[in-house]
Amino acid sequence: MCLTEIRARITRACKDAQRDAQDVTLVAVCKNQTADKIIPLLQAGQRVFGENRVQEAAEKWPELRAAYPNVELHLIGQLQTNKAKEAVKLFDVVESLDRPALAEALAKEMKKQNRDLPCFIQVNTGEEPQKGGIAPRDVAKFYDDCRKLGLRIAGLMCIPPAEDVAALHFALLQKLAREISPQNPLMLSMGMSADFESAIRCGASHVRIGTALFEIMKKD
Repeated sequence: MCLTEIRARITRACKDAQRDAQDVTLVAVCKNQTADKIIPLLQAGQRVFGENRVQEAAEKWPELRAAYPNVELHLIGQLQTNKAKEAVKLFDVVESLDRPALAEALAKEMKKQNRDLPCFIQVNTGEEPQKGGIAPRDVAKFYDDCRKLGLRIAGLMCIPPAEDVAALHFALLQKLAREISPQNPLMLSMGMSADFESAIRCGASHVRIGTALFEIMKKD
């Protein structure tokens, strides 16, 4: 599915939800995609991209950003604390802030590098033991702790369990955001290729789409 079609679906979903399409950012997830697959999206005007791994992003994006300097690069995968230095240098937004040790490492590196990256707290809305993220009951305290460290918490992020109704998790994330910061609305990064329209109805500010953007060519 091409970028134009995805943008049209986002616009329709926003219209149905009585929202302004300008309030929803498409994060093009390009993990495992080579530069030659990303360039057509850049040429078509897409400027916000998401990568899962620091090393993969470091291999692709310096050259791409030299040609397209106004790109905004989001880290959307789990980050090891020993990669915090490189991540702060390379990325513009960290969407996967999922534990206290990482918050401390990022705060330390941002001070060293004089950078102020917006961060999203990853919430484990399904409380899945195999998945990273803060349990819903602990999000408010973690939010306060991160702010005390000097981190700029821009929003919340979630990845619903595959077997659950995604809208229930999106609604929970929206509720948590309103409770945590009622005076200063937090952004919500939620929704992927299969469920981003549902996420938009629940107030998503960012939708992370990869599969629907990149066609995988298979040999017969």
